[in-house]
Amino acid sequence: MGFQPPGGGLVGGRVHGAALHRGRALPPRRGGTRSDLLPNLPDEDVPTGGKEQNQVVREHGTRPDFDFEPHNHVDLAGRLGLIDYERGVKLGGTGNWVYRGNGALLEWALLKFFIETHVQDGYELILPPHLLTYQAGYTAGQFPKFAEDVFALEQGPAGPQRFLLPTSETALVNLHRDEVLAEDELPRKYVAYSPCYRREAGSYRAADRGTLRGHQFNKVEMFQFAHPDASDAAHEELLAKAANLVEALGLHHRITRLAAEDTSASMAKTFDVEVWLPSIDGYVEVSSVSNARDYQARRGNIGFRPAAGKAAYVHTLNGSGLATSRLVPALLEQHQQPDGTVAVPAVLQRWLGCKSLTPAAPR
Repeated sequence: MGFQPPGGGLVGGRVHGAALHRGRALPPRRGGTRSDLLPNLPDEDVPTGGKEQNQVVREHGTRPDFDFEPHNHVDLAGRLGLIDYERGVKLGGTGNWVYRGNGALLEWALLKFFIETHVQDGYELILPPHLLTYQAGYTAGQFPKFAEDVFALEQGPAGPQRFLLPTSETALVNLHRDEVLAEDELPRKYVAYSPCYRREAGSYRAADRGTLRGHQFNKVEMFQFAHPDASDAAHEELLAKAANLVEALGLHHRITRLAAEDTSASMAKTFDVEVWLPSIDGYVEVSSVSNARDYQARRGNIGFRPAAGKAAYVHTLNGSGLATSRLVPALLEQHQQPDGTVAVPAVLQRWLGCKSLTPAAPR
């Protein structure tokens, strides 16, 4: 059974200062002021505090119980010839890796499975540019405050004038920048694939090893431009889609409502979908599903015109659908077998052409 939100829905509820989020006329856009640094206002039902106040709202399945000594994902990927960490570092430095053979096919199978599912659900596929302008980062809410987090190619007085996209969300939210959509065009539903480029990378801690954290990883991103009155329903839809993908892969996972300090500065509310990783005895996030309300729309001047009345801001929502660099470790660890092989989820077998991953010859 697919994801069903408990208690009539996870994302509903009154919003702090509801007038700040819903159905306002479009004022002139301002830039270069202190207000550019202000974060979004969290919804009223977002817990206060830091990540220690995050709330687990649902778990799916049970943690795998092995009757043998399980291996960690780094060892499994090496023994099966899926990922070449040494040559990844040789090519790109720390925080990089190379998918090889069945590892590359597994990565590609995941991406194709995600994209095919979203397109079948009525989302338009977008392949965005990987180089974006400062205004794209500003609209997304990443600039000016978080300008140091991206790989900048050209710097200007205000910050990065051209940079590598850290997520497709940064591109997608700008598709309708400085546009006013017709009310009957909403919602606009998009899905994009791109590599994501981040300056942060992993460490030698177990929680960061392998592909868990790096400078470049692949991600499929869902995005909606929604009517304010349909904003909560859109959030439910995106969350259910992300959770259903993880469920289809046969992975034990949970859904967590993030506390205010653990929520991105641009977002009013975020839920994380987290998969169980036995080697660290903990969960890792594979999807963040967020509602920005009209925060990004105000920065990007993105509105809609009702059949009657003045133009108002749309709401923007995004969700990973999904990121692969943490899914692969979870797949390897949760689906490992006593003989050292790894079972391939049924939904991926048509792309890999096999039911299990077996050791490859040394290369």
